[in-house]
Amino acid sequence: MTGENQTVVTTFILIGFSDHPRAQIMLFWLLLVVYFLTLLGNGLMIVVIIADSHLHTPMYFFLSNLSLIDIFYTTSSIPQILANSFTYRASIPVLNCLTQMYSGLFFGMTECLLLAVMAYDRFAAVCHPLHYTLIMSNKVCISLVASCWTSAFLLTVIPIYFMPVHFCGPNLINHFLCEARVVYTLACSNVRINKIFTIARGIPVLVVPFVFIVVTYIRIGLAVLRIRSAEGRSKAFSTCGSHLIVVSIFYGSAMSAYLRPQSKSSSDQNKLISILYGMLTPMLNPMIYSLRNKDVKGAMCRVIKKKPKE
Repeated sequence: MTGENQTVVTTFILIGFSDHPRAQIMLFWLLLVVYFLTLLGNGLMIVVIIADSHLHTPMYFFLSNLSLIDIFYTTSSIPQILANSFTYRASIPVLNCLTQMYSGLFFGMTECLLLAVMAYDRFAAVCHPLHYTLIMSNKVCISLVASCWTSAFLLTVIPIYFMPVHFCGPNLINHFLCEARVVYTLACSNVRINKIFTIARGIPVLVVPFVFIVVTYIRIGLAVLRIRSAEGRSKAFSTCGSHLIVVSIFYGSAMSAYLRPQSKSSSDQNKLISILYGMLTPMLNPMIYSLRNKDVKGAMCRVIKKKPKE
């Protein structure tokens, strides 16, 4: 007991789509395919980038890190969802739920920051091509990636110590995974502070990187328009187009989920949005980059056929 008539909650009940059995079965098969394609696509991207020396450039270094994040991101949630798909209102220990929640936050924030770094890389390549190798040296690239992982880790861990979450009331989570915004509504301590911090945390990891990306691409667009060669403009748009598609899908859905007021009526909508940015986007990333990139397709052919490089 934590006080009068307050019992410590040790287990949460995930409602998911339990009231819609057919939807729950469809979700299982959908996520099974999504998870398989995510592991296959992102794993192949990492292997190809490591194996082919033609791709040992800053752009593909960042892309390999993005693929690694996507593998971890989906692994932190999808296996648990698949295991609970045929269970009516599956239960999950509070510790496991919080681990899943903080893992999702960590990998999600890391991806947000990394996408901003990738935009800066494209800016340096298009706007300062003669100084690109100096601006994006190996040391700089490693430092930028390390700062993304470190910043996301600190933004995830520090609140745990300064604002510990205690649960002593309802234990029903109207979701199929432990998402921060939903879990915090069940807390009986620092509820208001946690909610405020959840929104405030979205500013440095969602709003600021997104604004930075928008401003960066405006400058890239102006620089591309000054390129006289049609082939040069086409190549610049091609290398930036894939990143813009990924940014639009990921940031659009993530900002929709975390920066708008939460209401009970939108709970089912929140579930669908979480599938989009947390599960479908990691699957689509390698497809978008590989299908739109001749270098990646060529490297994949060389690795699969095991042809010696010229």
